Order: sequence, then structure tokens, then C-alpha cells
Amino acid sequence: MTVKDPHYAARVRQLFNQARFIQDLGIELDDLAPGRTETSLRVFPRHEQQNGYIHAGVLATLADHAAGGAAGTLVGPDEIVLTAEFKINFLRAARGVRLTCTAKVLKPGRMLIFAESEVYAHAEAAPLLVAKAMVTLAVLQREA
Repeated sequence: MTVKDPHYAARVRQLFNQARFIQDLGIELDDLAPGRTETSLRVFPRHEQQNGYIHAGVLATLADHAAGGAAGTLVGPDEIVLTAEFKINFLRAARGVRLTCTAKVLKPGRMLIFAESEVYAHAEAAPLLVAKAMVTLAVLQREA
């Protein structure tokens, strides 16, 4: 993957630190590399829906934002990425004390970047794949 900004890591970390909704949910950026991010979320009762499973909106947000971070590692300092479209498959009901998400860019482009995310739930046993998303991100010029 070609990096356009040598300071991509600091910029993407700042993106996570300044995103208020992401901070409210408790999503953390654990690791990043060109075209890739790893994120996590400690699960609390506020993340659950009425039946005690982790809410689909939490899983979708984790998958979407991780993909945006992965795409963000590949754009220039004067560019941003915004989700243009995403599809998520919920593979099983999610329960656990922690979620992790790995996102990677599949195809970087000048105007569109295609990425995928995998979300895992961690309980007592081995991590369990609970959702997989395909995310299309538009590359835009940063507004002054």
C-alpha cells in the first residue's frame, strides 16, 4: 500500500481522539499500519440491546469507523475519507466482555477506497467472528 502522508499514523490517531461519538461508545484504536487498523471496545450494559446482546448499531459503528481509519492511512494530508456505502452481515448474536475489529483496505483508489472489517466478540472462549462489513469510502479534499 502506498502512503501519501508520512505522518499518517498521528493523523489517524487524532481522527479517533476527536470523533465524539466514537469516544462516547468507548472505541479505541489499538494498532495501525498502511491500509490496516485494529480497534477494540470494552463492552458495558449500555452497548446491549433489550435481549442482552450487543446492539447491531455498536457492531456496525465499530466496523465502519475501523474501515475509515484503515482508508485514512492511505490518503494525503489535505484529504479525508467519508463512508459512501457499507454492507454488514451479522453472522451471529454477539455477547462478550470485549469486541475487536480488524479492518483492511482491499483496493485503494484516487476517488474511492474499498475496505473490509471483521468484528470479533471475546467471552470466555476463543474470539468469535460476529460481523463482517464491506465499506466503500469516498476520498474528499479537506475543507479549510
